Amino acid sequence: MELNPECIPPCGLYCGVCRIYAATQAGDLAYLERLYKIYARRMPQLAAATPDDLLCDGCLSTRRYIFCRQCAIRDCTQQKELQSCHQCADFPCALIDAFPVPVGRQVILRSIPYWRKFGTHAWVQSEEQRYHCPECGGRLFRGDTNCRHCQAQVSVDY
Repeated sequence: MELNPECIPPCGLYCGVCRIYAATQAGDLAYLERLYKIYARRMPQLAAATPDDLLCDGCLSTRRYIFCRQCAIRDCTQQKELQSCHQCADFPCALIDAFPVPVGRQVILRSIPYWRKFGTHAWVQSEEQRYHCPECGGRLFRGDTNCRHCQAQVSVDY
């Protein structure tokens, strides 16, 4: 498996299982438009954004999802000259505790210790394998509670 360095975020929220990243890479602008409408209803800070603000080529790319553009966790690891939180002696820290998306925070708390123990390649491979439906094998994304292929309830984030 070849690793895309732009998709290996410092926080441990692997970009390869993000629906925004996947839609951008697939060029699925209709899906991004639907995601934008859903997110804009749930997140008032998106009121001034456009669907183009969802376009993302990965956390470490130059084209990032609007919320990933201003990331205190990425800024912290860059200041400390670390690849990610998995190399930080202060993990978990106040930045993780304050992460605004509960599912994301839980994934970070699960993901970083695994990354620390097994390394980058094994961590990415584990994340890729984790995000498949246990019933039908269909591809899942972080935050999914139902498989979009077979509608089975899933809980793969934790």
